[in-house]
Amino acid sequence: MKRVIKIFFCSFFLLLIIVVGGSWIYHSFAMKKEIASTPPPGKMVDVNGHAMHVYSEGDGEQTIVFLSGAGTSAPVLDFKPLWSALSPKYTVAVVEKAGYGWSETVEVSRGIDVILEESRSALQVADIPPPYILAAHSMSALEAIRWAQKYPDEVTAIIGLDPAVPEVYDVLPIPSSISMAAAAVFARTGMIRLVPPIVNNSAAVKSGHLSEEDMATYRSLLYRRTLTSNMIEEAKQVQTNAGKVKESGVPVEVPMYFFISDGNEVGISNWQEILTNYVGQLEHGQYLLMDVGHYVHAWEPELIAEEIDDFINSN
Repeated sequence: MKRVIKIFFCSFFLLLIIVVGGSWIYHSFAMKKEIASTPPPGKMVDVNGHAMHVYSEGDGEQTIVFLSGAGTSAPVLDFKPLWSALSPKYTVAVVEKAGYGWSETVEVSRGIDVILEESRSALQVADIPPPYILAAHSMSALEAIRWAQKYPDEVTAIIGLDPAVPEVYDVLPIPSSISMAAAAVFARTGMIRLVPPIVNNSAAVKSGHLSEEDMATYRSLLYRRTLTSNMIEEAKQVQTNAGKVKESGVPVEVPMYFFISDGNEVGISNWQEILTNYVGQLEHGQYLLMDVGHYVHAWEPELIAEEIDDFINSN
């Protein structure tokens, strides 16, 4: 009996090695092909010795800069339905942080001030000068608020796309290092390609606002930009970052408009209450409660674009 059990486990692990090894080999070849067929649509700029991708469009007098939420594999495409609706009137720009989209994955601190300075430098090198209207999704709300705290002359307004303000991190559970490492291995060995629902259930794809070509590019970026080392390091440092931003207070004089989801995908029961309380401290604060998921801009880009335009023109 022991011999049968031993044979079973040996066979199982051998099969596992074959499947994972085969997946990794296929993934490696597929990535080379995908990278060659999906060149960056914007500018690759050098920031502190590593390449960052900045996409921009439009020639409006006011500039809206989009900052993606944690773990968003393809920020340029994730925001595309929204920035496409705004680019006829505004200059729009998407900054992809290290390890996101077409930007290089490198060993660099993910402290909030480092992230902020890299975004500022990327925009400057790309010839996109301030002031900016910062449109921040989820975790990037910390960067946007920090920007307003440190460089108030560069920020004319903040648009919060279901923004995770500092108080969120007092209650939001952070995934363990083990679970993130396991998920990263799953992605980097290409096993993620064997589970189509991971891509198909993402808001960017499911909402139906992207073209077939954009969805193909989105898939390829998700396969190679899921839980990169930079994303994992951000998650590890996020509570420290949130504490630093919270310590510096609320920039009450900066106009802000929050588009707030139903909170179901976030996993915090009082999500809407936390965000509306933050807005309530502002001199010029506004919010819209929406019956959609966390990627609010994927589900209602036209509505949000109209509201942003009205808000900017009234402040």
